[in-house]
Amino acid sequence: MGSLQDILVGAAFLGTGGGGSLEKGLQTVAADLKSGRSIRLADPDELAPDTWACTPYYCGSLAPTGKTAFKAKAAPYDGTECLLAAKALERHLGVTFGTTVATELGGGNTAAALSVAAQLGLPALDADGAGRSVPDLQHSTYFVAGIPIAPMGIANKYGDEAVIQNVADDFHAEVLVRAMAVASGGHVGVADHPGKIGDLRKGLVLRSITFSETVGHAIRNRNEDPIVAVLGATHGYLLFEGVAPSSCKYEDKEGFTFGTIDIRGTGADKGARYRIWFKNENIMAWRNGKVDVTAPDLVCLLDLEERAPILNPWVKKGQHIAAFGLPAPEIWRTPRGVEGFGPGYFGYKTRFVPIERKHTKGAR
Repeated sequence: MGSLQDILVGAAFLGTGGGGSLEKGLQTVAADLKSGRSIRLADPDELAPDTWACTPYYCGSLAPTGKTAFKAKAAPYDGTECLLAAKALERHLGVTFGTTVATELGGGNTAAALSVAAQLGLPALDADGAGRSVPDLQHSTYFVAGIPIAPMGIANKYGDEAVIQNVADDFHAEVLVRAMAVASGGHVGVADHPGKIGDLRKGLVLRSITFSETVGHAIRNRNEDPIVAVLGATHGYLLFEGVAPSSCKYEDKEGFTFGTIDIRGTGADKGARYRIWFKNENIMAWRNGKVDVTAPDLVCLLDLEERAPILNPWVKKGQHIAAFGLPAPEIWRTPRGVEGFGPGYFGYKTRFVPIERKHTKGAR
């Protein structure tokens, strides 16, 4: 369980505030182990190129309202939505999956791919479709690489299942699936991007699960200063250190969680202030009112007292926070990646500037 904790803690940190509940993710994999199921990882070079894969995950708000369009109160399939979606997709295609791929790095959604693989008796691939966590379905490295999202299986906690055979594009897929999530009380299980590993590979961030394990181990290892440990494991940048003057302000709207996080500087950052805007995930960051880091680069928060990733929207007043920045995987920095997941997509009139042009590596 220790290496799985490292993987999910690291994935939650790299999830930039989103990616689902770390607590539920840990409970999910613990339940798999307790049931005697094996959770295994396969290196991308280990599986045959014609091995079929799907990408199972949860889609919805981080702070769902729980309100549904249905009268039924019982939800007998709660926690198994992703497995239902994967099986529906497998039946529709008439193939047998040989592995699963995480849609993103996050405490909940990385666990979902590991768990579905375990329940199907398969290894999960050491890769994901984002290299971080992302808010919309079209925000994936699959999309940047031109890999189709459909057919896709969808299921909710009531056992309702659907297969979308075709979509006009990933933007249509986002709207359709999000509507089902809202109607289902805030989230649904999805399995999409079915294909053979040899065809999917160009749209994957390879070996990101073992990278998560390295990062998670650094966070959990109390023998080293947390800032030094994270910088050593990620080769990232310390953006800011400070204390939250108030709890996070947020709202749940149209199946997403939107909000802002404020931090007042301490130590080397005393007298400065930092602000982060998120749409499920941390997207924009400002230092003293000036744009500092934007998507697709990563802004990851760590609770320095608890040595724990901070997920949205749960920043609390008085929390001692370190903000780290990491370069996005190269595929995100292509013109197609920046157009689809840069600040302009979210309505901000600023251009994407790679983090390494603004910051110097190492602790300050």
